[in-house]
Amino acid sequence: MRISRIVMASIISTPVTDVADTQALLRLTNWLSPSYPVGAFSYSHGLEQAVAQGDVRDADSTQDWLEYILRHGAGRTDAIFLSHAWRAVSQQDTARLEEVAELASAFFPCAERRLEAMGQGEAFLRVTAKVWPAPDIRRMPMPHAVAVGAFAGVYGSDLETTLALYLQSFLSNLVFAAIRLVPLGQTEGQRIVAALHPAILSVVTEAMEADPDDVGGCAFLADLAAMDHETLETRLFRT
Repeated sequence: MRISRIVMASIISTPVTDVADTQALLRLTNWLSPSYPVGAFSYSHGLEQAVAQGDVRDADSTQDWLEYILRHGAGRTDAIFLSHAWRAVSQQDTARLEEVAELASAFFPCAERRLEAMGQGEAFLRVTAKVWPAPDIRRMPMPHAVAVGAFAGVYGSDLETTLALYLQSFLSNLVFAAIRLVPLGQTEGQRIVAALHPAILSVVTEAMEADPDDVGGCAFLADLAAMDHETLETRLFRT
């Protein structure tokens, strides 16, 4: 009888945990879905300029360019900011969240890059606060990565999962842009996403261990492309 009670308790408790985990995963994938209304489809992160000047011209150069951004550019810095926003909210440290938001808001190499991150951040906050209220998050300007980290912290989403899904969403949006710009086939685009999964996981591991002082990048070509895009005469994307 005792064994039966233990088994029964396990059977009863396991689905509750699974349901909670599944709900958390559904919430995250909703927030980071291409259909979430933050306008991600209108930004190329300077990729349009890179294609125009011939730096990105096929599947191989697209993959190299995106891995470069993930490991040494905005992918890495966004992941670190997201991680610290998540920790600040999880610890109910409003002052720390504001510091993270202010630092991240100043960390852009040009006006278009700021427009991209801050515009998506404002849209994310506006929509998400109406559907998933978070009274402890004061409405203030914050980049998209910080906003996602803050809400993930409020709702207890796993940090590692949040980082991985955020980076895949970021990467997938740029692959979608490359499919239109290079152009690439849909299958080629998905091969690039799959090939960059190890890079995503590597950046996730680094971001979870990084201090704010570790923020920094060395993606000069991507930064210059974003700057030059401001003067590109014919555009499909805002950045």
